[in-house]
Amino acid sequence: MKLMLLVIDVGNTNIVFGVYKDQELLYDWRIATDKDRTSDEYGLLFEQIFKYHGLCPKDVENVIISSVVPTLMHTLPAMSIKYFNIDPIVVGPGVKTGMNIKYDNPREVGADRIVNAVAAYEKYGGPLIIVDFGTAITFCAISKEGDYLGGVITPGIKISSEALFLRTAKLPKVEISRPEKVIAKNTINSIQSGLVYGYIGMVDYIIERMIEEMKDNGKVETVIATGGFSSLIASESKYINKIDKMLTLEGLRIIYERNK
Repeated sequence: MKLMLLVIDVGNTNIVFGVYKDQELLYDWRIATDKDRTSDEYGLLFEQIFKYHGLCPKDVENVIISSVVPTLMHTLPAMSIKYFNIDPIVVGPGVKTGMNIKYDNPREVGADRIVNAVAAYEKYGGPLIIVDFGTAITFCAISKEGDYLGGVITPGIKISSEALFLRTAKLPKVEISRPEKVIAKNTINSIQSGLVYGYIGMVDYIIERMIEEMKDNGKVETVIATGGFSSLIASESKYINKIDKMLTLEGLRIIYERNK
């Protein structure tokens, strides 16, 4: 197991991480993001997970991290240094991605969006659209030449569900799942219908507009979904034709290769 690469993607809700041996993803895990957890707490948690799978931190040769949570931008690198004895690559300014960011201020683009874009273009070519179903839903447009053109950010489906529960007096918190019919016969199914089918409609309309705006760059034939709720929405979408749950981890591996 020598010479493994540990890739860590820090999201607002979950931290997804995995280990690569060369280009093969050996294991991947998902834990809850806790902004108050210390570097030692994360280090011990990583050690326990590694031990459970028969892995040793000493087998890790390099670490790369992307994060959209500012409070953990010091915590996890500190954990990497103390528990893996590795100063990690942190995706951000100064890190080679190989992608031209055509944003008004490129520093505003979340690290996860860039990592996804790098992996998607490397694997599928362009032009393409990526929809990441995380705490927020992000839409990213990549040109035929591999330029990051921009995108869209909307509240995620879980945020909307929780807001509905917190801001109304009588509506319950529900499991996010797809009911058989749009026209529901009870309150729980009505909420589920609004959330799931409402988001399917929103996602497809935004993709449709993005495809129209990107037409001068060539026909968009690849629309990729990734993230926690990607399967739920993509199964009903008119435009999403690929689901790639490990897109972000793959992007971290590619960016590591470009910077090692």
